[in-house]
Amino acid sequence: MHEATREVFRNFPVWMQVVFYVVGLATIGFFLYGFWLRYKKYRKGRDAGRFNNLGSRFFKALAAMATNRTVYKRDAYAGTAHWLIFWGFVVLFIGTVIVALDHDFIEPVFKYRLLQGPFYEWFSLILDVFGVLFIIGLLMMMFRRGTMHLPQLNYQRPDLEPGKYDRSAYRKDDRVFLWLLLLIAVTGFLLEGVRIAADGTPEFEAWSPAGFTIAHWFGNVDANALHHYIWWLHGIIVLVFIAYIPYSKAMHMLLDYANLMFKDDMAARRLPRVSEEKMKEGMGYLKLEDFTWKELLDFDSCTKCGRCHIACPARASGAPLSPRDLILDMRTFADAGQPTAEWFRQTFSNGKKANGKKAGIAGDVIKADTLWSCTTCMACVEACPVGIEHLTSIVQLRRTLVENGTMENSLQDALMNIGDYGNSFGQSERMRAKWTKGLDFKIKDARKEEVEYLWFVGDYASYDARSQNMTQKAAAIFNQIGMDFGILYDGEKNAGNDVRRIGEEGLFEMLVEDNMAAFESASFKEIVTTDPHSFNTIKNEYPEFGGSYPTYHYTGLLCKLLDEGRLKFSRKLSHYKVTYHDPCYLGRYNNETAAPRKLLEALGVEFHEMRRCKENSFCCGAGGGRIWMDDSKLDKRPSEMRIEEALEIDGVNLFIVACPKDYAMYSDAVKTSGNEDKIAVKDIIELVEEAL
Repeated sequence: MHEATREVFRNFPVWMQVVFYVVGLATIGFFLYGFWLRYKKYRKGRDAGRFNNLGSRFFKALAAMATNRTVYKRDAYAGTAHWLIFWGFVVLFIGTVIVALDHDFIEPVFKYRLLQGPFYEWFSLILDVFGVLFIIGLLMMMFRRGTMHLPQLNYQRPDLEPGKYDRSAYRKDDRVFLWLLLLIAVTGFLLEGVRIAADGTPEFEAWSPAGFTIAHWFGNVDANALHHYIWWLHGIIVLVFIAYIPYSKAMHMLLDYANLMFKDDMAARRLPRVSEEKMKEGMGYLKLEDFTWKELLDFDSCTKCGRCHIACPARASGAPLSPRDLILDMRTFADAGQPTAEWFRQTFSNGKKANGKKAGIAGDVIKADTLWSCTTCMACVEACPVGIEHLTSIVQLRRTLVENGTMENSLQDALMNIGDYGNSFGQSERMRAKWTKGLDFKIKDARKEEVEYLWFVGDYASYDARSQNMTQKAAAIFNQIGMDFGILYDGEKNAGNDVRRIGEEGLFEMLVEDNMAAFESASFKEIVTTDPHSFNTIKNEYPEFGGSYPTYHYTGLLCKLLDEGRLKFSRKLSHYKVTYHDPCYLGRYNNETAAPRKLLEALGVEFHEMRRCKENSFCCGAGGGRIWMDDSKLDKRPSEMRIEEALEIDGVNLFIVACPKDYAMYSDAVKTSGNEDKIAVKDIIELVEEAL
């Protein structure tokens, strides 16, 4: 009767064991060298200030990896397959470490074998179960990549014609990565099976169900002779995989944990300031060393999953931007001339990568049209399962374009208007409150009278003819329900949210300074705004400049008043069948998705969600300065695509918004798409007025 255990180097002569250890140590050295080269590259980057709260960061990233929630999000199939692969790999790796410790340390030092008896039996069962799950996950991923033809896995670029670039190496890397893992798992089970067969198939090996089953396949084959060949085949494949890791897609197994750990939860919501030292060289990024180490880590962490690619409204509209391609191009640029380059990498028509010493980053490596196509909607950042902060790099490169004056004339005019008049319309500051003349009551001037709520109205709500009516309705409702509120009149200027995301950091800081001076001259407790763009920057970015104010979007404030009984509706609007569009700067940027829906529920409308909603909402196409740029070259405007998405809901007759820019963009889209007789655009404030 055999004891429940196994021999690692079964019938191996000493010289063969020595060869394995020598080759194994050399492979580990090759792996560490590749890892060191990458680390040296990240050390070239500037400080990113991400070493605060290390304990919290560590466990938060650990929880994300362990639960697989970032991969599972919005793709249950990929999430399930990845969970099986991840935990299969982790358990098999831990098992390998236990075998090594038992054989190379515990037994020779303490004269005790850990892998024997009941412990070995349970050890064998757990590894077999997770090994099978590992193979299932790999086969699921192979099927997904090979037969499902998903758009996110298509490496076609939106900015270059076929023939001007070659990404076949990316597909090879995908296949090599999966096949190496599969071969490791399959040969591991074959090795287990032939070992069990060579040992005479003892009964305790039933605790290794996969290997025990495979052992019966060998029949009369000389299992002892075959064992050596399969052992070396399995060992060589494992060593090849270890050597391959630092120079391939496999590196994401290590980098992605670090990238999630050092991710800024406020990324995109709060853009980084330009340091005084950096200002001496220029606002934007001119060379590789201008990037932070976290941004360099971002480039290497991309797994090419394509989630940002399919989430991007610019790409969907036919613009020459894919967040995935931008990150991969930056990886190619960062690796140009470096020994850290991937073995499987993209090439361009000349067969070479962009030369980091000769090519400018903004304008050459990343085309100006590509950078200006971004709507700064943050969909890429939100969709990324590995914590890449695409938007930060885009804005940093835009800062270079702004400094060089590389922008459309219309955008230049808008920035000049904001600089001269404090608004993008180029109208006098005295005209900012002209909309109040249509009211039958006087709105307080918060600079002269104490108020509970300071209403920061915003440019579009103040000057745009289409939005002024909504602004008047909001004022009338605030007055009707007894809110104590006031405005800054000509003391208010553009909040600067989109100015900053265009890349005009100097103008942004000037606007912050002017608005904060106006806030200091006023007497109020809290700020409310009907503009999500202003809401985001006042709430998330002004505090860095010393201006911390409790700030509401009007939907959140109305919900608060609803809960307090200060807002009561006298009628239900059950005759409306509506859908609601989450503004990017309200829903995705600030996670305010509940308040608008709570209001709609209280209003009694028949509410239906669109396919993409809440944090996964599509974009109107206005953000990041795009509202001031030419969109005539787009295949189809994002706003028009969104209206079509709303019309997929049978019988919907109202498209509800909660943003002045959304109101302008979607009102135009309904007309240009020829759907005026099918659906109308209304702001929530109009429904509130009707229900009061």
